[in-house]
Amino acid sequence: GAGVFKKKLKEVGSVRERLDMVSREERLSIRCQCKLVSVSRGSFYYKPLGESEENLKLMRLMDEHYLEHPTEGVLRMRDFLLTLGIVANHKRVRRLLRLMGLMAIYPRRNLSRLGQAKYIRPYLLRDLQVVRPNQVWAIDITYIPMSRGFLYLTAIIDVYSRYIVGWGISNTLDAACSLNVTKEAIARHGKPEIINSDQGSQFTCHEWIEFLKKEGIRISMDGKGRAIDNIFIERF
Repeated sequence: GAGVFKKKLKEVGSVRERLDMVSREERLSIRCQCKLVSVSRGSFYYKPLGESEENLKLMRLMDEHYLEHPTEGVLRMRDFLLTLGIVANHKRVRRLLRLMGLMAIYPRRNLSRLGQAKYIRPYLLRDLQVVRPNQVWAIDITYIPMSRGFLYLTAIIDVYSRYIVGWGISNTLDAACSLNVTKEAIARHGKPEIINSDQGSQFTCHEWIEFLKKEGIRISMDGKGRAIDNIFIERF
């Protein structure tokens, strides 16, 4: 679990040793792995991969563009670079996107089962100006394939600062991990005004809804199949 991971992390001293823990072969994105071992993505990209300064510049530009336009694939990313006067063929763009663990987001089936309809809440973030920390948090669950079964990573991001305020790993896909991660994040950083999630069963159950109501936190949920609505945490 997360506790074991943190214990191992304390045993690893240097940044170099931590960078060695990050692998392009893992299903977790480079961004996520770097967050977990407390190193910057820039540190990973620079020497281990031996990329040129020009490619590093392209990666930074594409990374920034992706956040605003997460549904755009390789060809549109290539066209975006062309508007900046940068000529890069689609093979180069695809390779660098894969290197960063970025891919276009399309409507997808939620990892979790659709929850109880009576607990579904409207999406509150459309056209909302996020101007301060703790105004909006976003929470999501992703799976980490193992040799036997899966582990599930729950993460919460502050939409304004893009800072991961909480995360946890569980071997079961239920509401308990989401609740624990949220409680720990609140204890460390205070309460958000709004928390956004998908409509999975972990977030449309009595325990989750009642906890947030008791804390005075407004509840926002993505439209069914709308991964784009929760782009800030989906990207993580």
